[in-house]
Amino acid sequence: MALFTGDGWLFLLRWFHFLAGITWIGLLYYFNFVQTPFFATADAPVRTGMIAGSLVGRALWWFRWGAMFTFITGWLIIIHKMFGHEGFGGYGGIREFFASAYAWKIFFGGMLGSLMWFNVWFVIWPAQKVVIASATQVSKGGQAIPDAAARGQRSGFASRTNTLLSIPMLFFMGAASHLAMADPTGPGAKVGALILLAIVLAAAEVNALVGTTGPGKKMLSTLNGTFWGGFILTAILYFVLAGMMR
Repeated sequence: MALFTGDGWLFLLRWFHFLAGITWIGLLYYFNFVQTPFFATADAPVRTGMIAGSLVGRALWWFRWGAMFTFITGWLIIIHKMFGHEGFGGYGGIREFFASAYAWKIFFGGMLGSLMWFNVWFVIWPAQKVVIASATQVSKGGQAIPDAAARGQRSGFASRTNTLLSIPMLFFMGAASHLAMADPTGPGAKVGALILLAIVLAAAEVNALVGTTGPGKKMLSTLNGTFWGGFILTAILYFVLAGMMR
């Protein structure tokens, strides 16, 4: 049966990657497009009840584990492509893999997604645990945890950063198989593309984790600003990558 061949294994990885990714990104958009705007206008007891109750905690459970399984299956796909036999959907080695346009598009998307995964597990979730604990204490008549508001704000910046990064991430994931590009040229162009990607990732993360004001924070404060930032970043990365492959 085809499902039990090398190509079938790759298909199953992609299937689980899609399932987990839809769960993760769907909840990311729920938090940013629905819950956060609602909380901005809701009364404090309503917010506290939703946070201290099971709704937010349950959504965060699916959110973080969706991110984890997307991350794991995504990198298994990349490893399969790097080292898998050429007859079973692989390229037969790292050098052969990165000689293809497919590899660079999937690598760009994978690195953006990996930073998003990092933010989920090491920024957003730790902060939200403090926020939930604080809301639970308040719901029982206790005092709020002093650090909760600041941690919640930092979590919000990281979540908006992930929303911004999801736009180019999804673009490159889709482009890997559905947008034709020539194979890359010399090593200098490849190094330049890696440097640009590293700068973009570092700038996005510093903006999310450092400070509370500035142009980057102003952009992330609205959905329109976040969308525009994501589409502009997509265009920059795409044209640089396309230029590398002339």
